[in-house]
Amino acid sequence: MKARVTVTLKNGVLDPQGKAIEGALKSLAIEGVGSVRQGKVFDLDLTAGDAAQAETILKEACEKLLANTVIENYQIEVG
Repeated sequence: MKARVTVTLKNGVLDPQGKAIEGALKSLAIEGVGSVRQGKVFDLDLTAGDAAQAETILKEACEKLLANTVIENYQIEVG
């Protein structure tokens, strides 16, 4: 079973890497980008038997390792 976890910074948390990317886009004369927030994407192959079990495994992985839940949100997609 395949799954994707997307981790992003919570609103209000400063994003220096996003700001650096925003500045780089402007310096490359790429127009029309107002602001940038960066995140992480994890693509996982799971051996779970069903979607509910997969989601339980992924929530535990996010809470323990993949996301810093103090400053980051995560979204799980199983499919």
